[in-house]
Amino acid sequence: MNSRSQDSAGFAALDMSTLGERLGNVPAIADKVGRDISQWKVREVGDGNLNLVFIVEGDKGGVVVKQALPYVRLVGESWPLPLKRSFFEYHALRRQEKRAGVGSVPAIYHFDEGQALLAMEYLSPHVILRRRLIEGAILPKIGRDLGLFCARTLFRGSDLAMPTRERKQDVALFCDNVELCDITENLVFTDPYFEAELNQHTSPQLDGIVAELRADRDLKVEAQRLKHLFAAKAETLLHGDLHTGSVMVTETDTRVIDPEFAFYGPIAFDVGMMLANFWMSYFSQAGHENNGDRSEMREWLLSVTDEIWSVFRAEFSHLWRTERNGILYASSIFEERGDTLASEQALNTVLSEIWTDLLGFAGIECHRRILGLAHNADFETIEDPDLRARCERPALLFGRQLAVNRSRIHSMDEVNEMARIIASEDA
Repeated sequence: MNSRSQDSAGFAALDMSTLGERLGNVPAIADKVGRDISQWKVREVGDGNLNLVFIVEGDKGGVVVKQALPYVRLVGESWPLPLKRSFFEYHALRRQEKRAGVGSVPAIYHFDEGQALLAMEYLSPHVILRRRLIEGAILPKIGRDLGLFCARTLFRGSDLAMPTRERKQDVALFCDNVELCDITENLVFTDPYFEAELNQHTSPQLDGIVAELRADRDLKVEAQRLKHLFAAKAETLLHGDLHTGSVMVTETDTRVIDPEFAFYGPIAFDVGMMLANFWMSYFSQAGHENNGDRSEMREWLLSVTDEIWSVFRAEFSHLWRTERNGILYASSIFEERGDTLASEQALNTVLSEIWTDLLGFAGIECHRRILGLAHNADFETIEDPDLRARCERPALLFGRQLAVNRSRIHSMDEVNEMARIIASEDA
């Protein structure tokens, strides 16, 4: 299937009253839910920024139905958006399942490109990871699961592993996801650093530090350098929007969802964005202590960032040594000549570059989630604006240090100690 221009002619948005009639005759859906649509129970559960999401349950089981809209749901019809993003989500999920393994993402049962509609596995009793972190849940598997997911999808989607013709065809396929890349390029890397129309922040409490950050020349230059990397460094197929709201969990299972922002970009981007969301959760914990002290939760969140990076680095290294069959760092000039030390030197160089870049991306993510359009619930569910601002301010300072000083930070211990210091000084 090839990507193509897709407009909204013939498109009709689903609603709870029409969903059964429209999808009841789709065998892949009826087989999972039950063929008697009078028994179907439909709930609209979408709480994201872009799409409609329904849970459909019947006498045989349930499915999730996700449908793109021809505009940004968060803003409305004044911000049109192509339906083709569902096409990229479908293809990204297929690739992620192949590269990370069955059970890493929801299974897909049905895809209707014209209606921008995906029917997927109903993950139950899974809950969005961000919600569990706000509740103060400690999930022992999450660091390992996310580290493995990132290492496997990012390595296996790159020129380190893929046959070159297949990868170049894939780059051509996903390069048409222009509009969603444009959202990231503007909302993440540019809008937070000037008075963009759609920006919002906790005001007036943060007005002073927001003005300082927008006047910070070093920060603005680094933000644009990172945007340059994002736009130009087509290393691997990214999830493109990997954060704690894009992961569903139980105590024993982790699934990554919603890769509609997928495109070819820098390996460090997904890892940095995910780590940033754990650091933001760390800074937000003081705003969620109404049911008790969160000191243990805070230290666990920092330990998760360390585990994600450690597992990523170990798995990436393992794949380097066992699956490096692409055009980069060819074994013919390393291992096949008995020069494994040179191969290890190259590996360390690649990992060092990923580390430096991910710190920068993480810093920018901290800023855009507090200063831009799309905030996260870690902070937004703190009702008292003074308390919310006291949590957001250190996260902004932390983000600035990561973005500007990333080349001088050499270990996760340094990063996490910096988070502790900034949090204590700004308490």
